[in-house]
Amino acid sequence: MSLFGASSGFGQGGTSVFGNTTTDTHNPMKDVEVTSPPDDSISCLAFSPPTLPGNFLIGGSWANDVRCWEVQDNGQTVPKAQQMHTGPVLDACWSDDGSKVFTASCDKTAKMWDLNSNQAMQIAQHEGPIKSIHWIKAPNYSCIMTGSWDKTLKFWDTRSPNPMMTLQMPERCYCADVVYPMAVVATAERGLIVYQLENQPSEFRRIDSPLKHQHRCVAIFKDKQNKPTGFALGSIEGRVAIHYINPLNPNYIFLCIVTDTSLHQVNAISFHPVHGTLATVGSDGRFSFWDKDARTKLKTSEQLDQPITACCFNHNGNIFAYASSYDWSKVRVLKSLPNY
Repeated sequence: MSLFGASSGFGQGGTSVFGNTTTDTHNPMKDVEVTSPPDDSISCLAFSPPTLPGNFLIGGSWANDVRCWEVQDNGQTVPKAQQMHTGPVLDACWSDDGSKVFTASCDKTAKMWDLNSNQAMQIAQHEGPIKSIHWIKAPNYSCIMTGSWDKTLKFWDTRSPNPMMTLQMPERCYCADVVYPMAVVATAERGLIVYQLENQPSEFRRIDSPLKHQHRCVAIFKDKQNKPTGFALGSIEGRVAIHYINPLNPNYIFLCIVTDTSLHQVNAISFHPVHGTLATVGSDGRFSFWDKDARTKLKTSEQLDQPITACCFNHNGNIFAYASSYDWSKVRVLKSLPNY
């Protein structure tokens, strides 16, 4: 796992604190390698909100853990703490004040991690693995939104063991994003549902997918008035769709990742918090920056020897973090067996 600092020098990471050292030494951009990465594939990354002084990065992994690092001004990282689930951690997010981290797992539970006390407690339960988790801060309520493979979207007051609301979905939740007052959920079978979160959450619109293959990631973008206005949707075939909810600009699709021999899946999309440009990462082992309004590519990284599975910007956009690990994109099925 590495940090790309747009305004700082590049350097190497440090030694292990969690009893683990990084084994991936291929670092063509000489980016800062995070000290003591997880033992297995990284599923999610998130930087702390601007209300918390400094920069803290959390990462969840298939090793069942979520870890927190402090990113210092010189770019070096200091491991701070970690918590465990009994299954892979698929998603994680921060509370708006930066005091808590919320985690979603294949063990069908979500937890709230109080960073001040370093204690974690279960706050949600589903009938299937929880794929997405988001903190919602509305004028009249605050809650956690969880999307699961049990085909439900649930909203939780962290003080109660029962959900405030449960919304049925036609299929399993594959990815989701929240920028108040909008939520977007992409499901299996290429489903897309937009929810409005004002007053209380409710379904706003179902959208026919602009992509022809399985959805992999989604990220909401804002207009110049800082209001959510649309989303970018990535798929397993290397394409990204830019979709406006009420289109003043035309929707379009662009081919994001391709090599000489095949397409590669887009694993994550993240929008720059200041400029509105977007980053995409995928199974080809590269990250790219794009200007969605000008429809141009701004930069593509050197190629790593593993896929890039997750990425995020910090709150002011001067640090970009990405995770390099296996993503199951090279699994193949033998369609016919030879005669033995």
